[in-house]
Amino acid sequence: MKKIIPLILAVLLSGVLSAQTNKDTGNQTKQSKKTANTTSNASWAKNVPAEDVVKWFRHIHQNPELSFKEDKTGKYVEEILKSFPGIEVMRPAKTSVIGVLKGAKPGKTVAFRADMDALPMEEDTGLPYSSKVEGVAHTCGHDAHTAMLLGTASTLSKMRDQVNGTVYFVFQHAEETPPGGAIDIVESGALKGVEAFFGMHVIPNYPVGHVGILPEGDATTAQDIFNLTIIGEGSHGSSPHLSIDPIVVGSAIVGALQTIVSRNVPPGDLTVVSVGLFQAGNSANVIPPEAKLAATVRTTSEDTRKMVETRVKEIVEHITKAYGATYKLDYIHAYPAVTNNAALNSLSKNSAIAILGKDQVFDAPLTTASEDFSYFEKIAPVSYMILGIGEGAANHNPEFKVDESALANGVKAQVQIILDYLNNKTKNTTMSDGQ
Repeated sequence: MKKIIPLILAVLLSGVLSAQTNKDTGNQTKQSKKTANTTSNASWAKNVPAEDVVKWFRHIHQNPELSFKEDKTGKYVEEILKSFPGIEVMRPAKTSVIGVLKGAKPGKTVAFRADMDALPMEEDTGLPYSSKVEGVAHTCGHDAHTAMLLGTASTLSKMRDQVNGTVYFVFQHAEETPPGGAIDIVESGALKGVEAFFGMHVIPNYPVGHVGILPEGDATTAQDIFNLTIIGEGSHGSSPHLSIDPIVVGSAIVGALQTIVSRNVPPGDLTVVSVGLFQAGNSANVIPPEAKLAATVRTTSEDTRKMVETRVKEIVEHITKAYGATYKLDYIHAYPAVTNNAALNSLSKNSAIAILGKDQVFDAPLTTASEDFSYFEKIAPVSYMILGIGEGAANHNPEFKVDESALANGVKAQVQIILDYLNNKTKNTTMSDGQ
């Protein structure tokens, strides 16, 4: 009996804790479904063109353009920027746009960036403003980024008397396709003199309109890509002994690649190796002569990044040789990891809290996604953050949706961050701070 009583108590206690955990989880889920709280005591908040931001977002969403082909999007953004008082427009690359606002008083120079390109995929949301372009869709949220930064430019253009310094509104092309558009803008020299860069990305399954501050130091992973062609010998499906089957070779390679993370990467060193493409043949009874594979690699450590590349090359070489096949391998170094500056991160968090409230700002975990925003670190330190858009499909999913009620909070956070940076509410950061 003495043994049974503690057991009964343990079971009862477990039930209470389980019920409380379920209750907390349910509350968090309910919170993520809520529309954003856009109440603000800031005197300038009335200048946020919330309805226009939604209008701009829907227009861009309906008219998506692929990387390096954002001609109409760029012109649309340029026309809107030119309608704002005091903003000059530059075109640093064919399809990118920069708006420049010089404040009433001289001071520091800051840049906020939004990307504009869409993805080569179909949308499956059923929205009344779904993509009108076959095979192209804004399933990542860059339409929201562009609309929010236009809202930020509009808001600040109406309050130049409160701006001490210069603001660059960077509308970047081609984030989705390496080598990316950021490097074009950096090399153009258009942003010379910028002392700090900020960026924001919409992410689902975080509460609507809540701002997440990614970690200082590594905030995202680095991205590499490899494309592999396996060259075998084709044959009739009834005579596999006469072939060098590239499908069998490719399958062995895919299996072996999984051991890189599980057997070569140190525990805790975040690394991803994912094969996203495997194409071979077009008939059930024909063994094809070739197979094509493509994969993405995500790492945070530069040593691990080099090690993964070495292991990929070794696996491909040795397995193809063992089967008597040959290969062509193109290993592409895409984007470095985004490295958040400690001082700018602190500013971003404090500014977002000041305008939105502490309950709508949180510390976000490192993301395994990659970003060419990292290239702006060649000019100045950066702070990259996320904006929650509620429950839903992940970025790059055909069912990805943006809750429009989040956009106004994104604009408010951006405006407050820019004002606080220029108005000397943080120290003048240097590349050594948190880089």
